[in-house]
Amino acid sequence: MRAEQFSVLMPYRVRRILLVASRYDSFLLEEEGQLAELLAREYSDLQLNLRHVPRFVTAESGAEALELPAAAPFDLVVTTARLPDMDVAVFGQRLKERYPGLSLGVLVAHAWDMPRLAGLEGSGTTDWVFLWQGDAKALLAMIEQEEDRRNADHDVLAGGVQVIVVVDDDVRFLSFLLPRLYAEVTRQTARLMAEGLNLSHRLLRMQARPKVLVAPAYEEALELFRRYPEHVLALVADVAFPRGGRLDEGAGFELARRCREGDPDLPVLLQSSDAAAAGIAREEGFSFVHKESGAYLEELRRFLLERCGFGDFVFRLPDQTEAGRAANLRELLAHLADAPGASVEYHANHNHFSRWFAARTEFGLADAVRPRKVSEFPSIAGLRSHLIRAVEGYLREIQRNVIADFDVERYDDFVAFAKIGGGALGGKGRGLAYMQRLLAEEHPDVSGLEVAVPRTVVLAAEVFEGFVEANGLRRLAEPGTAAGDEAVLDAFRQGRFDRPLRAQLAAFLQTVRGPLAVRSSSILEDSPYQPFAGVYGTVMLPNNHPSLDVRLAQLLEAVKVVYASTYMRTAREYLRTTPYRIEEERMGVLVQRLV
Repeated sequence: MRAEQFSVLMPYRVRRILLVASRYDSFLLEEEGQLAELLAREYSDLQLNLRHVPRFVTAESGAEALELPAAAPFDLVVTTARLPDMDVAVFGQRLKERYPGLSLGVLVAHAWDMPRLAGLEGSGTTDWVFLWQGDAKALLAMIEQEEDRRNADHDVLAGGVQVIVVVDDDVRFLSFLLPRLYAEVTRQTARLMAEGLNLSHRLLRMQARPKVLVAPAYEEALELFRRYPEHVLALVADVAFPRGGRLDEGAGFELARRCREGDPDLPVLLQSSDAAAAGIAREEGFSFVHKESGAYLEELRRFLLERCGFGDFVFRLPDQTEAGRAANLRELLAHLADAPGASVEYHANHNHFSRWFAARTEFGLADAVRPRKVSEFPSIAGLRSHLIRAVEGYLREIQRNVIADFDVERYDDFVAFAKIGGGALGGKGRGLAYMQRLLAEEHPDVSGLEVAVPRTVVLAAEVFEGFVEANGLRRLAEPGTAAGDEAVLDAFRQGRFDRPLRAQLAAFLQTVRGPLAVRSSSILEDSPYQPFAGVYGTVMLPNNHPSLDVRLAQLLEAVKVVYASTYMRTAREYLRTTPYRIEEERMGVLVQRLV
């Protein structure tokens, strides 16, 4: 999935919350006014986008709260279980009558208030009831539930985002489960963010985390499976919950069986306070965890990692013997080439590849692999080749449309355009990056030949600034400096690059052999208003010496020569004819494969 496709996910956000509570309850909830900070800390700890932390507006009574949405819109109303002027059920009814589309959540401070509020959530006047107990995660889970419910159709049906269906009617247990399930799903998605191609791509990837949709009864759960038949990542369900309007002690088993009819490989985690249910669950191939187990969270985490695809892809033989392990797509590609045929066939037969791709937000790849059946291929070798081609094609496709942050550990033949350091790409870099994007979007095909930008690494402008500062070269730009070109060049050649940059360029040279062009890309170059063509340097390198150290030294020398051209006489004289000062100029460098 491309970065711009991630960016359209989660169009609905909870940005303004009306908090309705007495002054004392408000004090308890806010912990001396710190509720917003508590929520911001949760967003930060879970690596969520801090720009989306909601703002709170408080009202001390139900009557006051009923007037505020008319003056300014709110995305969610949250009230305590006790209001000073009216019953919370009455408040909910009046709120829904006046503002039909506005959701209401109730935070219950103490468990002994729960019996008094029984049936409130199913009354139609309240959308969410959570046991608070001073934990900001409960409020965060309520916010995420509201966002997931409103964004589900758009993100799942249009974007391919996956769904975890939770079925339970016990508000107290859901108040325990949902904050921890969200935290675990978010944490696992954040762990996968490292595979994002740049910071923007990694942050946007968080928007593609699985939705958590809650159903309190059998019929609502079945409707979710019917609505999103291709996108349910897992089912987490109590064994006993309402069915047909009455409590059914075996509803969880029946639901799991029905769902497995449509998806025989669906991961199912059943849970109950009745230990006898464990044997039945395991006999039918369902995972099980006791609700009161001290290892509940560990079991939940294991289920997400091993059954839902958040962890490593473990190649197994049909008898479950481990035959290999892959932490990311590149490792999976390497293992696909030599994994036992029986293992490849086993995983393909059970849709393990597509589920692993989907959990990692690689929806395009999951969609490409899932429809194909093992029986369509004449041999396991044909199946293996199809999977390898699909992964290779996907890796190339996602790289073509993104300027990747250079990663020493992950730089390989799939990375077409990478950036080292921060700051601007410079004129040439900016133009080539734009052309790279156009080509990725249009896919021009001329007489069967692929049109592409040659493989490129850009040393961004901040690398130049760091080199100049670290080596005391700023003096060469001072007014009145009369250093000749040879002196400028010698000064730059004597400068030293830091170790991380040397390691990055060495990783580039280990992958790219053959001639290179080391090209200037200053921030003023290729300007639509002030051309700088021919002002700065370009160095050609054969890049063919058998020693990597020699080739690296040659490349570093070439970068210094291009940097030095920024302060040479021709450049200084040309800049005097423009509105710019030499101190304003910053140099990026393209290291580009010659073709």
